[in-house]
Amino acid sequence: MRELERYYRVLELEPGASLDEVNQAYKDLAFVWHPDRMPQDNDRLKEKALLKLQQINEAREKLRSHKARLHVSSTRTSSQSVSKPTSSPTTTYRAAPHTQTTSRQASAPPPPPSSPPPSSPSPSYSTQSTSPQPRKPPEPSYQPPKPHPDLSGKDYSGANLSNRDFSGRNMSYANLKGANLSDTFMHKVNLHGADLSEANLFRANLLLADLREANLQSANLIGADLSGADLRGADLRGARVMIGDRVQVKLIGALLNGAIMPDGSIHE
Repeated sequence: MRELERYYRVLELEPGASLDEVNQAYKDLAFVWHPDRMPQDNDRLKEKALLKLQQINEAREKLRSHKARLHVSSTRTSSQSVSKPTSSPTTTYRAAPHTQTTSRQASAPPPPPSSPPPSSPSPSYSTQSTSPQPRKPPEPSYQPPKPHPDLSGKDYSGANLSNRDFSGRNMSYANLKGANLSDTFMHKVNLHGADLSEANLFRANLLLADLREANLQSANLIGADLSGADLRGADLRGARVMIGDRVQVKLIGALLNGAIMPDGSIHE
């Protein structure tokens, strides 16, 4: 069971999550860790992405197989009916009625004693036992994985956090001013109200991150992936997002209502 718990943790799920949740988590993580999303000139990240993708695939297949076995087992259990035991019928032999014999019959020598008729074997019936089947001892209940420490309000100003994995962490209102966050994995991270001014977010993975009201002034966002991120009310004045006349930041599906754009305009 600890192995199953590990598979749930790989998919960032609580133990016992439904099959639909398993499939959705697989799709999300496979998208995040697809090797094609990694910088082609960074072999270390590509190798890490391949390993992550293998773990995600294995976890999804193991959990799907486990849930399929549970479904089959529960179906068989519900379809089994316990029949009542049938008592074997007993054969009753009755004595022949006494008849009066004539004088001739009385004078006749008595017949030799006849051997008793062979007893016919009692019919046997196979009955299904109604005694309860031995049950397996209850398996230990899942222990939810320990949550990551809360990093909200932490002071990481000027810290070197390159290549770290902060996926799903709570870093709201953290001080990350001037921090090196290049190639950092921050999928679904909570950076609500965080100070990321002058931070280096080169090629950072901020997919589906919460960046509401975050301070991104003068931050380096070249190569960063902000697809699906929530940037409502964020301040991006002076942030580096372009090389020449081309935007080098992925903003597919990002929420930008009320955000202050790099040129100082407010996105509507």
